[in-house]
Amino acid sequence: MEPRMNLFANETGAKIGKRIFAVSQVIHESSLPKPTQELVQLRASQINGCGFCVDIHGKDAAAAGETAARLNLVAAWRHSTVFSQAERAALALTEEGTRIIDGYEGVSDETWDQVRKHYDDDQTIALVSLIAMINATNRLGVILNNQGGSYEPGNLATIAG
Repeated sequence: MEPRMNLFANETGAKIGKRIFAVSQVIHESSLPKPTQELVQLRASQINGCGFCVDIHGKDAAAAGETAARLNLVAAWRHSTVFSQAERAALALTEEGTRIIDGYEGVSDETWDQVRKHYDDDQTIALVSLIAMINATNRLGVILNNQGGSYEPGNLATIAG
């Protein structure tokens, strides 16, 4: 299957893509731990069925030293022992924030309390923003039919132009 459109080959699309990348860079430079950032992006991308983003975040996490066991267990994090309590809180927020329509109350108070227990204000804002941004990026990828499989680790900046 071929992509429907190259976002960056269009003037408006390129402007949008660069701004999304710029916001993502602010989040990346925050004090939110980098492994948590990759796990969150990988989990949201799995939920949203975005092969392009699963490919990017799985490979970038592995290149940064993430273990195969943790990467393989992200989809089943609730039934594994390889994630810290802080990571589990971030993954719970990711799932609830990504599946917001599926939850009666959206993000639960219990999940929010766990996030606040483990992350300071700056990290919490970065985490919430990361979840919002990866969901937007996933939707672009799925709508435009971007395929996973050919990403080379560390090349995200070149994709964003």
